[in-house]
Amino acid sequence: MQPTAKSADIALLLEGTFPYVRGGVSAWVNQIIRAYPEFTFAIVFIGSQRSDYGQQHYKLPDNVVHFEEHYLYDYVQPALLHGTREEALDNAQLSRMHDAFRNNHNLAYIGKMVRQIIPMLSESGALSEQQFLRGRHSWEYISASYEKYCRDPSFTDYFWTVRIMHKPIWQLARICESLIPARMYHTVSTGYAGFLGALLHHRSHRPLLVSEHGIYTKERKIDLLQSEWIRDNRGVFEKDISQVGYFQDLWIQFFHALGRVCYDAASEITALYEGNRLRQLADGAPEYKTRNIPNGILVERFSPLRDLRPSSVPFVVALIGRVVPIKDIKTFIRAVFIASRQLPQLQGWIVGPESEDPEYAQECRDLVSSLGMEKNLEFMGFRNVDELLPKIGLVALSSISEALPLVILEAYAAGVPVISTDVGSCRQLIEGLSAEDRALGRAGRVVQIANPEQLAHAMLELLTQPQEWKSAQQAGIARTERYYTSALMEESYRQLYNRLLALPDAADESGDQAWPG
Repeated sequence: MQPTAKSADIALLLEGTFPYVRGGVSAWVNQIIRAYPEFTFAIVFIGSQRSDYGQQHYKLPDNVVHFEEHYLYDYVQPALLHGTREEALDNAQLSRMHDAFRNNHNLAYIGKMVRQIIPMLSESGALSEQQFLRGRHSWEYISASYEKYCRDPSFTDYFWTVRIMHKPIWQLARICESLIPARMYHTVSTGYAGFLGALLHHRSHRPLLVSEHGIYTKERKIDLLQSEWIRDNRGVFEKDISQVGYFQDLWIQFFHALGRVCYDAASEITALYEGNRLRQLADGAPEYKTRNIPNGILVERFSPLRDLRPSSVPFVVALIGRVVPIKDIKTFIRAVFIASRQLPQLQGWIVGPESEDPEYAQECRDLVSSLGMEKNLEFMGFRNVDELLPKIGLVALSSISEALPLVILEAYAAGVPVISTDVGSCRQLIEGLSAEDRALGRAGRVVQIANPEQLAHAMLELLTQPQEWKSAQQAGIARTERYYTSALMEESYRQLYNRLLALPDAADESGDQAWPG
C-alpha cells in the first residue's frame, strides 16, 4: 500500500521517472529524497498509460509520506454536452490565451492569462473538460482554429490532435485540486509535470522550483521528430526532410507553451550546466531565476572498485544506458565492429534495459547478427554496475542527447575513462570547464554524434596505449573528487530548499486570490 498523508514539506512532481524507471533522473530523485531526512516529501508520478510501466524499481524512502500516480491517457470519454452563451465568451478568452502562447514570449502576460483560465477548468467551470471535448462552441473554436492556422488538409487529423493534446490539462487541474498541501513544489521537468507545478503555485501561492536535467522541450522535439504515430499527410513529392511536419510542429509548439507557463510560475530554475541554462533562457526563462547546480555522486561508494581492477586494461567497452534511439546504440555497435577488425579480442557490452522500446532493441540485436558480431557484442540487460565497472576498460556514450550523465561520474570514480559524443555537458566532464579544471587533463575522448569511425578510433587509441589510458583515468578521478561530489550538490539544494520553504505565502502579481480547493 502506498503512503498517504495530510501534508508534506515538498511535493515532487515527476513525469515518467522515479520510481518506475531506473537510472538517470530517477537515480537523482532517489538521491535527493534520501539526502534530506529532515524534510517530508509527497510524490506525484505522472505517466502516459499504466500499461507502459511495470513494477516500481525504487523503494520509497521513509521520508516519502505521500505517493499518488496519475496516467494521462487512461480515461473514459465523457457524455455529449451542448454549449452555452457563457462558454462562447470563455472560448474567446481561451482563443486569446492560445494566441499568447503562439505569438507572445512575455511571461507576465502569459502568467496572467493562465491565472484567469485556471478557475474555469474545474468540473463546474465554463471551460470544463466535458465542455471542451463535447460542447458545440468547442467544436466551433477548433473549426475556426483549423481555418486560421492549419497547413494540413485533414480536418479530422487536426480535430483529434487538438483533443488529444489538450486532454491532459483537465486531468492536471483535477490533480491540483485534490493534492495534499505542501510548503513548496519541485518539478524535475517542464512539460506536464511543470504545468502541474504552475497550477499548484497559482492555487496555493507557495514557491515552485524547476530542475531540468535534459531540456524537456528539446527532448520532446527529438522524440516527436522520430515518432511514427504523428500523421504527415504531405504527398511523396511535397515532403521536404528539412521541414517539420505540421502536426509535429503543433506538438512542439504545445510543449514550448507549457514550458513558458512553468518558467513564469517558477521561483527558481536550475540547470545541470551552462549550456542547458542558456537553452532555458532561449526558451523564455527569466535569467534572474536561473542557476547551475551540477550533479554529484558519492565518490566513496565507487572508489573501492579501483582496487578490484586487473593489472592490465581489459579490452572491454561498455555502453551503460537504456536501449532506446536517443542513446544511438546502433552507432556503438558499428564502432565496436570497426574497432574489432584491428583488435579482435575487443568486447562490447550493452548494459541496460530493453523494455522501453522493444522494437528498437530488436533492431539493435538484428544489426549485431547482420554484422556477425555475436562473439564480440553482448546485451547484458540491467546489471549492478558496481560488479561490472572493475571489469571494464572504457565506458562509451554514443547518445544524440544527454545532460550531465551520472554514468560518466560513476565511471570516473571507479577508475574508468570515458568516450562520449559531444552532447550536453560531456565535453565539460571529459576535458574540463575552467582553466584549473582543464589542467587536470582529458579523462577520455569526445567524438562527433553518429560517427562510428571516430568512436572506434577513440576506443583503439585508449585501449592500446596504456599510458594514455592511465592519464585519462587519473584525470577522471581528480575531476570527480574536486567538482562533482554528492556533498557539493546536496549542500546547494539544501540551501535552496531552506530558502524557499521559509518564504511566506505570496499573492500573484495580478492580485488574484488563491484558487479555492
